[in-house]
Amino acid sequence: MKNIILLSILIPFLFVSDAIAFCGFYVAKADADLFNKSSEVIISRQDKHTVITMSNDYSGDIKDFAMVVPVPQILQEEDIRVVEHIIFDKLDAYSGPRLVEYHDRNPCAPVYDMMALESVSAPSKRNASADWAEVEDEDNYQVTIEAEYTIGEYDIVILSAEESDGLERWLLDNGYKIPTKASSVLKPYIRSDMKFFVVKVNLDNQKMMGFETLRPIQIEFESDKFMLPIRLGMANAEDFQDLIIYMFTERGRVETANYRTIKLRTDRNIPEFVVDDFGGFYTSLFDKAYEEEYRNAVFMEYAWDLGSNNFVKCDPCPVTPPSITDLHTAGVKWVSRNYQNNWGGSDYVGNVFMTRLHVRYDRSNFPQDLFFTETPSRENFQGRFIMTHAAKGVIDCEQALGYYKQVQNRRENEMEELAELTDWDLSDYNYYLKEYQVKIDKFNKRREMNKGGLGISIVMLILLSALSIRLERSSRKYN
Repeated sequence: MKNIILLSILIPFLFVSDAIAFCGFYVAKADADLFNKSSEVIISRQDKHTVITMSNDYSGDIKDFAMVVPVPQILQEEDIRVVEHIIFDKLDAYSGPRLVEYHDRNPCAPVYDMMALESVSAPSKRNASADWAEVEDEDNYQVTIEAEYTIGEYDIVILSAEESDGLERWLLDNGYKIPTKASSVLKPYIRSDMKFFVVKVNLDNQKMMGFETLRPIQIEFESDKFMLPIRLGMANAEDFQDLIIYMFTERGRVETANYRTIKLRTDRNIPEFVVDDFGGFYTSLFDKAYEEEYRNAVFMEYAWDLGSNNFVKCDPCPVTPPSITDLHTAGVKWVSRNYQNNWGGSDYVGNVFMTRLHVRYDRSNFPQDLFFTETPSRENFQGRFIMTHAAKGVIDCEQALGYYKQVQNRRENEMEELAELTDWDLSDYNYYLKEYQVKIDKFNKRREMNKGGLGISIVMLILLSALSIRLERSSRKYN
């Protein structure tokens, strides 16, 4: 019998972070050092309408939190909302690289015509009276406060600026020490007439609402450009940053237009011992692929047709596919509820395609923002790795030797795959190859011993037969 256990990994093992930033940078009061290494963002786009949801994995003192994000237009209050972080957990668990485990049937056991399947998830409004300091007339900064809102636990101000130095001074004079490289990265956005979405925590609201962590912020707008501004996010990064992008579109798969999009290596057979450190394995795999692609490629980790007419929403499914509630939370507003779903299909109607991209970027290798293109392709893709466990229990039959050789050959191939995918030192895993070679040697030795024993038995039988004949002849002679 084969048991298929699906293991979808979350991705926190990839990152160590105090703060995250992707299309914005975080700024801190006084001399607090805030560095970002990782982030997650959800982008839903239909035609020119874009919804971006930004995860706030900030772990510092919330009174020091602030975020600056360039946006293409002045956002209205109804264009901004706060959502629960669970939507990121769900999308990560659904689309993350997965480990599929198979178990060999004992070759000496009876064959049953059945298969068991088990799925396991693993290691998943009002106008503001915000206290932005009015220490200098706005004209002196050449900065205009276009709008102010308090939404949930956040105070929000929308700024426009004529020059980067003025915007930098505005932020500094309002009590925020921005990264030293901020002015240079602000300038291109100001030249493009973009606005700035500036956020900080309303401590009174945050305390009253009882949230211990900052919830994700979601914004929506119309834009001809299908892009994500990442250059600001590099301003307060010590080194590279990892960014996971969950993308929802109507027609097909999303790829980056100005950087290469590379499919993650997938459907590779890996050794059994990797199950104890699948997260470490995937980290090593990604690190090596990142280097082999010269540090300037975007990796596709998942792509799947979630349209209501496609009844296979994943294969295999580590968790339940996104529901209409999940899709609406993620900004997929073009699907409608299916009130006639009585037999296990989608609870929504409409075309949806999900793409998961993973990019590791820095200033030198990603000098431009990420621009995307929605392709017509609805081809499914997933990051999947296959592990086959050897049969357990007593194996004592004529088929044993052939099975042992099969496992030995498979393990040799698995180790070659592991060496190709990662930079692991495999000398610590020699036992994995020796285990079944020992079984093969023991089986052959026992067979030889049995052959020797059989030869002796035949000789004894011949001698006994000859002795019996002589005794019979002697008996006849005397009679």
